[in-house]
Amino acid sequence: MSPKKEFSEEERAAKELEQLKKDRADRAKLQEKMNKRRDKESAKRAKAKKKTPVYQYRWEALDDQGKRVSGTEKAVSAGAVNIQLLQRGYQPLSVEVKKSILNLEITKKTVPRQEIMNFSRQLAVFMHAGIPIMESLEVIVEETTGKLLKSILLDMVDKLRNGETFASAAKAHPEAFPNYYVGILESAELTGNLDTVLNQLAEYIDRDVKARSKVTSALIYPAVVAAMSVVTVVILTVFVLPRFEVFFKSLNAKLPLVTRMLLGVSGFVGHWWYAILGVIILLVGGFITMRRTERGRAQLDTWILRLPVVGDLTQTSILERTCRILASMLHAGVDLPRSMEVTAESANNTVYRKAIEGIRDDMMQGQGLAEPLARTGLFPGAAQQMFRVGEETGTLDQQLEVAAAYYGRELETKVDRATTLFEPAIIIFMGGVVGFVAVALISAMYGIYNQVQVH
Repeated sequence: MSPKKEFSEEERAAKELEQLKKDRADRAKLQEKMNKRRDKESAKRAKAKKKTPVYQYRWEALDDQGKRVSGTEKAVSAGAVNIQLLQRGYQPLSVEVKKSILNLEITKKTVPRQEIMNFSRQLAVFMHAGIPIMESLEVIVEETTGKLLKSILLDMVDKLRNGETFASAAKAHPEAFPNYYVGILESAELTGNLDTVLNQLAEYIDRDVKARSKVTSALIYPAVVAAMSVVTVVILTVFVLPRFEVFFKSLNAKLPLVTRMLLGVSGFVGHWWYAILGVIILLVGGFITMRRTERGRAQLDTWILRLPVVGDLTQTSILERTCRILASMLHAGVDLPRSMEVTAESANNTVYRKAIEGIRDDMMQGQGLAEPLARTGLFPGAAQQMFRVGEETGTLDQQLEVAAAYYGRELETKVDRATTLFEPAIIIFMGGVVGFVAVALISAMYGIYNQVQVH
């Protein structure tokens, strides 16, 4: 029995050795495959880099003393400009392509928020499983279908290989990762809870996307009704009424006042359509120009907040977004001054951005948070109370989450109420226009019939 046992142990050892060699061979093949894939991707990026055009970018940033500075820079992307500004010691605020009339773009290329949410969740799962961030990104790149996000992730992988942090690599791409996202990542890398923070970011983006989709879906029907009303009015004025005018002139009949008014409006639009179109183009061009300048945007934002219904909706939306971002950053461990700075940049309204920046400055001077916030007059009593309670009890992040949920519900209610009022208003307007046209034509027909009977 003893020789048989020794033979069995030797056989087992041989099998284990063979399996070990096989595992090493498999790992070597996998590593070789990954190296080839990296070389292939690097070659593609190098080839694309040679063909990448250089653009002129206009940038704004904060210097080491906190003052705003601006200028222009030539680079292949906005991310490259951000890196150059950071190397000079500046804190980038905005980087935009300096457009000429020939290459003017109405909208900027940005990564859809849904893709950023999915990316955050995938990366959180990989990191929670203990997979290194470099390998996690490489796997996510292979599964990413969005071209813009894929190119951004490839650039981030290169930056990580060169020794940069994940937050700094994300900061170079504001078209995908907003300032609050990067600020939370910076804090998460310092505390070592990146997987948890990524899950929180995904949850925040998910709530924000759902809120935006609810508002958008609620506005679709009124927008369609309004568009159809405009199209109907244009068709009646430009194509239908001129034919009736020719018919009425051929009868040499005296038309009623309502009919003459209608034909006068139709004639004016028919003869001066190019002037009307020019005025519309000037108004749209003026609006776009004002939105691209700091002073003009501030004036537009002030006007928007003063509008009866739109202003209330805009204010509620800004409050919900401000509370949500500030709560997320504080919950992730970002200090309050930095959180206030990023929240101000994310307000999407010049009036609120300047107000939050002023609150931050007063807070840094020892005036607290609740009192400067109340002095702005931009935050309702409920928001002031929640900020005060959070500041006094040390639960500011929790109070802000409650405030964000409250204003989220308020926004849904106000949108539903506005659309409920807007729909019948559009229908009444449409009915009034069609009714006016019908009365004008029918009264003209009766008038012509009576004149024929008299003669």
